[in-house]
Amino acid sequence: MAKKDPTDLSVEEKLKTLYQLQTTLSAIDEKKALRGELPLEVQDLEDEIEGLTIRIDKIKREIDEFQNAVSQKKAEINEAQASVDRYKEQLNDVKNNREYDTLSKEIEFQSLEIELCNKKIREAQARIEEKTNELQENEEAIKDRQNDLDVKKGELDEIMEETRAEEEKLKEKVAELEAKIEPRLLSSFMRIRKNARNGLGIVYVQRDACGGCFNKIPPQRQLDIKMHKKIIVCEYCGRILIDPELAGVKADKAPADDKKKATTRKRAIRKTVKKADDEIVPEAME
Repeated sequence: MAKKDPTDLSVEEKLKTLYQLQTTLSAIDEKKALRGELPLEVQDLEDEIEGLTIRIDKIKREIDEFQNAVSQKKAEINEAQASVDRYKEQLNDVKNNREYDTLSKEIEFQSLEIELCNKKIREAQARIEEKTNELQENEEAIKDRQNDLDVKKGELDEIMEETRAEEEKLKEKVAELEAKIEPRLLSSFMRIRKNARNGLGIVYVQRDACGGCFNKIPPQRQLDIKMHKKIIVCEYCGRILIDPELAGVKADKAPADDKKKATTRKRAIRKTVKKADDEIVPEAME
């Protein structure tokens, strides 16, 4: 049997198919809702762990840089000390005051260089200690976050495992229904559904109002909806409208009809009471 072209479907068939698609998509949304905030919590933990990992790598690089600086300053101290020792030996062979003053100044300069290098080493070591403590804190934090992530992932996997089979069947049904709908109409429906707060792109008329935004629908427009001659959208929220019968649900009576019946019933009661009073009065006069 040849597959029916989506464009050959009547408006009534298109609306029925769209409503079936909506109910199936809503069922999938309900399955996803069972997961609650877990997917977001898992994502947040993964992002936090990634951020901590980047921070730890940065701290380790900084520690390496400070350690290299310490090694460099120690090497400079060794060179300066060697120069001091050499200049002190040369003091024994000076021939005049000028050479003595020059060597003394060099010894003093190199001694100051050694003091400066020692100061830089102490500062670098203090920074290394500070960064090491920071590293330990971040490693403990990432360990805690990883434990939390494992727990949350376990809970999420458990929930997904329970609903996976049903969700797969629903997705298959969605694919079958989408194939029956012309692309242009399907695209419009999906756009409406995406913009709708509750994910409803097509709704049926409830109590003379839109089932999505609950704004009143004029009688003539309701009649057009029941005729199934064209696709009609709510002028307030933009959702596609169908009548309850087409959606397969029992239509609710409008509050106005209920109020009208209640008023008629009250009038009937008042008339009965008045009639009884009229019959009682003449008897009392006799």
